[in-house]
Amino acid sequence: MGRSARRHARERDEDGTSGGAGGLPRALALTLASALVWGIAHFAAGRRIAGGLLLALYLSVVVALGGAATIYRSDLVHLAVQPAALQRMSGGLVALGAVWILVVIHSYLVLRPARLAVGARALGAASVAVMCFAVAVPVAWSAHSTYVYRNALTSIFRSGSENGKKVDAEDPFNGEPRVNVLLLGGDAASNRTGVRTDSMTVASVDTKTGDTVLLSLPRNLESFPMPPGPARDRFPYGFTGDGPQNPGLLNEVYEYAENHPDVVPGVAKNHRGPELLKATIAGILGVRVDYYILVDMFGFADIIDAMGGVKVKITEPIPYGLQGAVLQPGDRRLSGKEALWYGRSRTNSSDYVRMGRQKCLMRAIAEQADPQTVLRSFDKLAAAAKRTLSTDIPQELLPALVKLSNKVKNGAQIRSLQFVPPLIYTGNPDFDKIRKLTSEAVNSDPRQVSAKPSGTPSGTPGTTPTRSPDSPDGSESPGPDSKPVSLKASCP
Repeated sequence: MGRSARRHARERDEDGTSGGAGGLPRALALTLASALVWGIAHFAAGRRIAGGLLLALYLSVVVALGGAATIYRSDLVHLAVQPAALQRMSGGLVALGAVWILVVIHSYLVLRPARLAVGARALGAASVAVMCFAVAVPVAWSAHSTYVYRNALTSIFRSGSENGKKVDAEDPFNGEPRVNVLLLGGDAASNRTGVRTDSMTVASVDTKTGDTVLLSLPRNLESFPMPPGPARDRFPYGFTGDGPQNPGLLNEVYEYAENHPDVVPGVAKNHRGPELLKATIAGILGVRVDYYILVDMFGFADIIDAMGGVKVKITEPIPYGLQGAVLQPGDRRLSGKEALWYGRSRTNSSDYVRMGRQKCLMRAIAEQADPQTVLRSFDKLAAAAKRTLSTDIPQELLPALVKLSNKVKNGAQIRSLQFVPPLIYTGNPDFDKIRKLTSEAVNSDPRQVSAKPSGTPSGTPGTTPTRSPDSPDGSESPGPDSKPVSLKASCP
């Protein structure tokens, strides 16, 4: 080979364009392979010990992640509701991303040709930067999402040591056969002062099977007894409200307690309302109320929008908005604002029909909030949840509740019992009857329930009590609506 040809061959090797052992294309290809499986570049460069260590570390990470996603998946779900574990997880993701990027960079350095032209050097650096970016983006997103999720979790759920509700990890429900959670829909509208709890339902859940009874009380229930103590001392003959604008309905108790600290002594602001309402409803139903969850109805619309809407079946036209619009019958996907009207509209219907729609709306949201939906709108959902939800459920109880909710979602029976006319007349309630029906509902076999209230059009709660021919005095016996009905069968 002549001198000129040898010079050109050397120049091709130096600028990385040749296909030789020191070529830039080969170095970048092996660097990419090492970004996918650590250690390949080091093996190719003859650094067997370093390559073996990197490969072993890589396999350890893969096995750990695979085991967490399969064998220990249930444990991972429990860790996902523990803030301390989430903080460690976020830190671990950041560390993993940093190590991965260092592996990519070092893999390129051990294979990069000794001498490169300026253009080839820039091309190599840019290519490695793209690889590092491809590694960093998913890791950074995962770490960010974990941080956002932890922040939302700690904002909504307080530690048991903070709210005085310590939880025994070995027996989170204190040996009780049921856990009772009061679900509240708060309406803090601009045209009213404070919060009115227009939706009040106790979810009584069997801690072994997940079978659930939803016990719903109407907002306009009157003459109900107050719990023993300062509240009953002030209203010995039942709650009578606070002035002409507050006639003494059940949905006023929350705000009354917030405005009158002396009826709930020793309880901090924003906690007085839930405490008094929990105790009041516990007395009405004759069951223990363990915890509450309050959902601001206007923020609730943000959650639905973050989900991309919610699918419901509308059986009859429902007035929507203040301009005469109507939600037409059919299978529809509602926006947050539309869903809010669907759940709250009383035009051409009643509070009690509205209560039925609200139960069906909650069921639809629970069914449609799948992992793909949550991941797609994670930041929006977390932000909306922080604005919308408040509760006294302690963080330490969340693993047990997650396990219980899985039972509820996977085959447990969900039934609903509404204490509305004609079963219960809100102006003059029969509280003995309410407590009796509640006791029967939470202790009955959930599989032996009617598909829907007999003689009732779909979507309309309640039927008229019937006169029993076997009763010696001809008194009324409870109609079919006195027993809980399947929520699945009663929703369109």
